[in-house]
Amino acid sequence: MQEANSHLLSAKNLDEGVVLLLDKPLTWTSFDVVRKVKNTLRVKKIGHAGTLDPLATGLLILCTGKKTKEIDQIQAQEKEYTGTIRLGETTPSFDLETAVDQTRPYKHLTEEQIQEATLPFVGRIEQTPPLFSAVKIDGKRAYELARQGQEAEIKSKTVEIKAFELTRIALPDIDFRVVCSKGTYIRSLARDLGEALGCGGHLTKLVRTRIGQYQLADAFSIAAIEALRPPRPEGAGPARPERRPEARAGLDFYAANHAAPAAPAAEDTPAD
Repeated sequence: MQEANSHLLSAKNLDEGVVLLLDKPLTWTSFDVVRKVKNTLRVKKIGHAGTLDPLATGLLILCTGKKTKEIDQIQAQEKEYTGTIRLGETTPSFDLETAVDQTRPYKHLTEEQIQEATLPFVGRIEQTPPLFSAVKIDGKRAYELARQGQEAEIKSKTVEIKAFELTRIALPDIDFRVVCSKGTYIRSLARDLGEALGCGGHLTKLVRTRIGQYQLADAFSIAAIEALRPPRPEGAGPARPERRPEARAGLDFYAANHAAPAAPAAEDTPAD
């Protein structure tokens, strides 16, 4: 992690411009991370170079100051992801944001069949983004229409899959590593692989591990950023209450099925 380089995040350096690597927490939006860093480190100018879905974790690149001019250049670089696809079940969002809407048999599949099914997806392919995505349709985000139960047609686009490696097969789950071009939807890849196998599939885990030369292993955690919060200027008055990311619209199903366990009752708590 980049904690060893925390001395580089001085107010002067941030204002002049740095490329800041963050490990995005689960359920946070990319904007949540930008806002957190902006408010914590009091950065005047900041933006991110490539969105991650709320249910994805991993490398999110933030640029500050003059480095914001490099955002488009960084976004254009190839991406690397690891994750898990569950076969035999489909969801409308192609991930865990929505409930399973269909189940199909999968136990008859062999490892050889699954490995062979990945081959047509390597190279330049046509891919249709999920309806639950930020793609714009007539000026509206596709996910807004999807969450309202509206049907919409999303045009396919050409993307490049440079590597699609299955690292573990333990049906119904398969783990993978993908190297791809900008604009690739791994959720769509999960859906398409499931369709190619005739059993359906959806994404249950996604981690972005690399963008170009930038690695997740070098990223700051949110906790590390919080530890770098500068002291409030003398006479600035009391600090505003910390604003934590609220539950994301559209993640109600996920939240309900992944609720944190209840805290123990008072009588069960050991005395000091």
